[in-house]
Amino acid sequence: MTRARPVLAIDGGPPVRQKLLPYARQLIGEDDIAAVVATLRGDWLTTGPAVETFEERFAAFVGARHAVAVSSGTAALHAAAHALGLRPGDEAVVPALTFAATANAVCYLGARPVFADVQRDTLNVDPAAVEAALTPRTRAVFTVDFTGVPVDYDAFRELASRRNLALVSDAAHALGARYREVPVGSLARITTFSLHPVKHITAGEGGVVATDDAELASRIRHFRNHGITSDHHQREAVGSWWYEMRELGFNYRITDFQCALAQSQLGKLAEWLECRCAIAARYTEAFGGVPELEPPTVPAWARPAWHLYVVRLNLERLRAGRREVFAALRAEGIGVNVHYIPVPWHPYYQALGHRRGQWPVAEAEYERLLSLPMWAGMTPADVDDTIAAVTKVLAAYRR
Repeated sequence: MTRARPVLAIDGGPPVRQKLLPYARQLIGEDDIAAVVATLRGDWLTTGPAVETFEERFAAFVGARHAVAVSSGTAALHAAAHALGLRPGDEAVVPALTFAATANAVCYLGARPVFADVQRDTLNVDPAAVEAALTPRTRAVFTVDFTGVPVDYDAFRELASRRNLALVSDAAHALGARYREVPVGSLARITTFSLHPVKHITAGEGGVVATDDAELASRIRHFRNHGITSDHHQREAVGSWWYEMRELGFNYRITDFQCALAQSQLGKLAEWLECRCAIAARYTEAFGGVPELEPPTVPAWARPAWHLYVVRLNLERLRAGRREVFAALRAEGIGVNVHYIPVPWHPYYQALGHRRGQWPVAEAEYERLLSLPMWAGMTPADVDDTIAAVTKVLAAYRR
C-alpha cells in the first residue's frame, strides 16, 4: 500500500507552525540592556573605557595578544587588508563560496581577489586550490571558517610560511570554535570577527580584529580613527590637544555602549555555544539517515561554533528543485536561508572578468545548499518544528 504524501502548506495544507521561525536572530537579556544603559549614563559614549575593556576580554577569549574593535565585520576585514599593506597590483586568494565582504575588502585597497574552490566535504576553501591560484603577485590568503567549522589551519600555515604570504582568517562564523583544541583567533597572522545580530554575540553592528603582532594592531587602531595616532580618550588622559594624521584612514570606531553590549554577551558565549552544539546534534541525528538530504561534515580535529547549520539536498532523489523546497519550508513557518551565492557570480565581479564555471565544487554545491534555523535562543519545540517541516517537505517531494 502506497503511503499518502503529506499536503504541504504551500498547497493549502496546515503549516507546521503559524509564526515564522527565523534562521537566526539576536538574543538580548535584561543584563545586556542594563550594561548598555549604565554606559549611556556614564561619561563616555565612544573611544572610552568600555571599548578597551571589551578588547582585552575578547583577546583573552580567542587567545590573541591584541584585539581591536571596529564598526563592523567588513571594517575588520578592510582594516586587516590595510594593515598588511595590500595595494594596487597585489593579489589575495579568497574562497569562491563566502559572503561578498571577504573579497570586497581586497578590492577596497585596489588589490585583486583571486577566487579558489572549496572542499567537497566541509565547503571550506581547499588548500590545494589556493596553492594553484597563487601568482608572483599574491600577497595574502584569506580563509573562511564556513558555518563555524575551522579550516585546515596546519595546511594553510605551512603554505603561508613556505610561500611568504600573510594568512588572514575571516572567522565571522567561528567565534568560540577550536582547531585541534586551539581557539580560532590565535591561528592566523590576523583573524577577523563579526558582531552582527545573527552572529554568536552582537554589538548591534561591530567587528573585531585579533592578532599577536603589536605593530599590526597599532596600524589597525590608527586606521579605524582616520589614520590619526591618538584618540580623544588618550588625549584627554594626558591633557593634550595635539594629534597627527599619518596615513589615510577611516572612521571605523565603535561606541562604548556597543562594546558594553558585546562584553555582556561575551560572558554568556560559552553557554550559547553549548546550545548551538546541542541543536546541531539534534539535526544531525534526525537527518543522518534521510537519503534526500546530506548533513554537514565535521572533521575529527574540529570543534565547530555552528554559526550556521547548512544541509545539502540530494536533488536527484527529489521531484522538486531547491527553489521549491525553500518556498515550501518557508510556507511551513521555517525561515530557511541560503549561504552563499558564489562571490564571482555577482554582477560586480562578473564585470571584473570573472566567469562562471571556474569553481566546480563551489558552484555545484551552491545549487543544493539550504541553511536551517540555528541560534542560541531556539527552544526544543523550535528544533522539533524544523525537523518536522523538513521531514514533511522532503516526503512530499520524494521521487
